[in-house]
Amino acid sequence: MKVDLSPLNGIISDKAFQKLKSINNPSLVHFLSKTIELTTPDRVYVSFGEEKDREYVKKRALETKEEIKLKMEGHTIHFDHPLDQARAREDTFILTDEKIPFVKTKPRDEGLREMLSLLKGSMKGREMYVGFYSLGPRNSKFSILAVQITDSPYVIHSENILYRNAFEDFYGDKPFLKFIHSKGQLDIKKRRIMIDVKENTVYSVNTTYAGNSVGLKKLALRLTVTKAVNEGWLSEHMAIVGFEGNRGTHYFTASFPSGSGKTSTSMLGSLISDDLAFIKEIDGVCRAVNPEIGIFGIIQGINERDDPVIWDVLHKPGEVIFSNVLMTDDGGVYWEGSEVEKPEKGYNYEGAWTKESGKPASHPNARFTSPLTSFSNLDKDYDNPQGVVIDGIIFGVRDYSTLVPVTEAFSWEHGVITIGASMESSRTSAVIGKADVLEFNPMAILDFMPLSLGKYLNNYLTFGRNLKYVPKIFSFNYFLKDENNKFLNSKEDKRVWVKWAVKRVESETDAIYTPVGFIPYYEDLSKLFNSTLGKQYTKEAYELQFTLKLSKYLEKTERIMKIYSEIADTPIEVINELKAQKDRLLDYINRYGDKVSPFQLVKS
Repeated sequence: MKVDLSPLNGIISDKAFQKLKSINNPSLVHFLSKTIELTTPDRVYVSFGEEKDREYVKKRALETKEEIKLKMEGHTIHFDHPLDQARAREDTFILTDEKIPFVKTKPRDEGLREMLSLLKGSMKGREMYVGFYSLGPRNSKFSILAVQITDSPYVIHSENILYRNAFEDFYGDKPFLKFIHSKGQLDIKKRRIMIDVKENTVYSVNTTYAGNSVGLKKLALRLTVTKAVNEGWLSEHMAIVGFEGNRGTHYFTASFPSGSGKTSTSMLGSLISDDLAFIKEIDGVCRAVNPEIGIFGIIQGINERDDPVIWDVLHKPGEVIFSNVLMTDDGGVYWEGSEVEKPEKGYNYEGAWTKESGKPASHPNARFTSPLTSFSNLDKDYDNPQGVVIDGIIFGVRDYSTLVPVTEAFSWEHGVITIGASMESSRTSAVIGKADVLEFNPMAILDFMPLSLGKYLNNYLTFGRNLKYVPKIFSFNYFLKDENNKFLNSKEDKRVWVKWAVKRVESETDAIYTPVGFIPYYEDLSKLFNSTLGKQYTKEAYELQFTLKLSKYLEKTERIMKIYSEIADTPIEVINELKAQKDRLLDYINRYGDKVSPFQLVKS
């Protein structure tokens, strides 16, 4: 079947016309022509991922002032609207006629009418940019093709850093995900992000914050989660990192809500991914790849002492886009928590800033975007088409009062249900709204959930049953506080919890049985603190950190059980596993009271 390119004749360059003709993809041409007709840009630039395309996009980002050049070679800065600094939950909808618990939906026809009305003529007077990408390594079992259309050179510049250019892979009538973004008039009252799962299309308007506009990131996650559930694999909000043990490198996936330790954890080993993972069963083994080839990370709190790898990336020549940090008069940058002297003045997302104002210099959700190849700890298999074998899965939360620092699940089912599906975490600055409110956030993916949690969890459980080699599952919590509201751990202690998890994967250490899973022995942690951090670990610190607050764990289990009992398609295994945990907790409360020291459990 020959593709009809006549709708694009005279709108795109002759070279782009010929290249599109060469791949013979009628669905792609139809998508492009219909979007051009809808948004009416003055010009269309089709980027094929060649070096001259990448340079043109960067040049246009500077010319339009969406980015400003900084003094370090390759560094630029971008500012979003003061009210457009994080993911806009209230303006983001899944287009479906179903009512889905915990999913913000809008009737499909109504949503499409509104969205198309907002996008109509939205690019008039501007240049449209088109990019072609692969989520996951190209030409692999994991690859999913995607097209981004936008009138923001900042957005297409970000896509070029974060994703694999893959125009040649669109040959023939191959399916692809579709993303249409326009910054519109940046009228925040009319900011809308709508995900049409039926047509694998995401629409976004009146926003530039990357979490709302860079389609292949968290917007694509809604589409890939749906695809994964329908096809029996996992598309997850997880880092992938290799940790060294006595028997080689062990790859873990790590799921944390934004701003809760995921990026810092991914810097502790050899880096595959800091944010997203496609996970498939291949010959009975759990394998994972990174859909991305770059990082869009939170920058607040990053300092040379605690984050040397990221610090190095942000202070050497190379491609980095800073967003919503402070730009100093000499073309440098500053962000809160960097542990360097705060400048007297500068320019940020609100305009001119002075130290005397008393306002923060940078936004709490300020970000940096850079390619994975800039990171010194990048794993050699970061782009392996076969992925890497996963030995462990970490589900981490920001819990100030209940969860101990590290726990290992009894089994895949126990870990998926009582740890992953039971995650509650304090809200961070990555989401608009009041911070530090404890939120139910299973697998740290609830913001991106396009379908019923029951269906999602059923797929998780089925996936595990099909594995011959089952990864161990761990609960991590870096944020436990004492009764005086002081953290019980330092930032570097996470290295020890990781080392213990690796030892458990290698079957090199025993553990204490508790009603919520296995926890470490004091003697093992004491050795690890000494060998890993070169510091003494006291029995007093261990007891404070690992005393189980049985009543609080029980309250949590009952809260989670209530949530799932009210979701119609929750698998019965979920309720049964939670009931079993409740029964164990009640038994221990009868024996020990509201709390139990790990030393008591060892004695018993």
